[in-house]
Amino acid sequence: MATLFETIRTEGIAELSYLLGDDGKGIAAVIDPTPDVEKYIALVREKNLVITHIFETHIHADLVSGARELAVRTGTAKIYLSVEKDAEYGFDHEPIRDGDTFSFGDTQVTVRHTPGHTPEHVSYEMASSDHPDLPWGVLSGDSLFVGSAGRPDLLGEDETDELTQDLFHTLTDYYKKLPDGTIVYPAHGHGSPCGADIGDRIRSTVGYEKETNPFLQYDDFEEFKDFVLSGTPPTPTYYPRMKRINAEGPEVLGALPKVKALTPAEFEKVKDGKVQLIDTRDMLAFGDGSIEGSLNIGSSPMMSVWAGWLLDPDTPILLVPESDGEVETLVKRFLRTGYKEFAGYLAGGISAWIQAGKKIQQRGSTSVHELQSLIEKLPDEIQIVDVRTPSEWEAGHIPEAVHLFLPEIEEKADQLDRSKPTFTYCASGYRASIAASLLLKLGFENVHNVPGSWKAWKASDLEVSENGSAT
Repeated sequence: MATLFETIRTEGIAELSYLLGDDGKGIAAVIDPTPDVEKYIALVREKNLVITHIFETHIHADLVSGARELAVRTGTAKIYLSVEKDAEYGFDHEPIRDGDTFSFGDTQVTVRHTPGHTPEHVSYEMASSDHPDLPWGVLSGDSLFVGSAGRPDLLGEDETDELTQDLFHTLTDYYKKLPDGTIVYPAHGHGSPCGADIGDRIRSTVGYEKETNPFLQYDDFEEFKDFVLSGTPPTPTYYPRMKRINAEGPEVLGALPKVKALTPAEFEKVKDGKVQLIDTRDMLAFGDGSIEGSLNIGSSPMMSVWAGWLLDPDTPILLVPESDGEVETLVKRFLRTGYKEFAGYLAGGISAWIQAGKKIQQRGSTSVHELQSLIEKLPDEIQIVDVRTPSEWEAGHIPEAVHLFLPEIEEKADQLDRSKPTFTYCASGYRASIAASLLLKLGFENVHNVPGSWKAWKASDLEVSENGSAT
């Protein structure tokens, strides 16, 4: 008899879920599953296990939970959810509370109430059955991350103060008192907006975090509060929707949503209806030629996040993929943030569209060196738009640029001069291409993306502005 333990990474939303199995009894638990549950089913088949338990650490805000989908698809698993702080759900579940225990092989799992990120949040201690009071690991959910901790501000101003106090006590009274060797297995890695500046590594130890994690360095609550609430990144607009869906119970689909292949003629008819036209090709390919009205959210794991920020979940998505073979992958990425309605995809991609004699639009791409030359020669005749987060902007930006955070562009586009050539940039060009395509949809005619963007600008040793000064 042995315990099996594996981490399942979902890039883009930077989510970490876990499989805990007992090969003696042939049973397994999945912790914090995403909605594209096929990966968990494939994994337990490979291990000759049956999923019997699905544990959630909390009501997620950044993704659609896969708990219900996985329970129905397997037909063998029950869902275990925290009912601490009187948490309520709109679907069948097994209630769990602080101190409840479960056994998988020689591992005992103990539920620990760790509020702060959310009121009902729990973590799961893992210890040898022979030494249940000496945990070797803790599934920390969104309470403690590598180099960071869960945000207490996502439920609104009315609850932020209480959650900040809860987070302080969770970190001080629980995590800092665990043995230094306890391995921390968080629910998110670097890139998730659920915490500020989460570290690159996907696991750590309590001892290392006590020495290096800034969230664990405070003994005074007021100082902790000032630190925590001054460093939170912008709150994604789709988070309240995810919270509501996960508390009520996500719809069980039974399979990945089907996406119909459309000929160019069929595609043209559909695109003129109420749809969201999304071109998922690379930024350079999109710039060379695209269908009017399309938004360029490139085929990257990050598309889950930017779909969440920018798209309407009730309007069907019409896809222009790089190839027909990647459609299933695209659907999984959209599904993670709640997009399950699809109007179809352009079979054969943009090549089929062009060969059918359909119109395309072109958007310019400008290198950082060309942009620097324009700044020197025509500084008053162009506008440069930095679409990164406020913290990225404050850390340094291109001289002469203005800052419009990507999710705010549609709302604040009137602050820009439509008569001037417009150049968008971000960290690498991905978000800048989304921004450029969005400006084109809004009627801007002379729009250019800057491939490489800030990374290329810095690598070329070009002039940088920091807090109003140039270096």
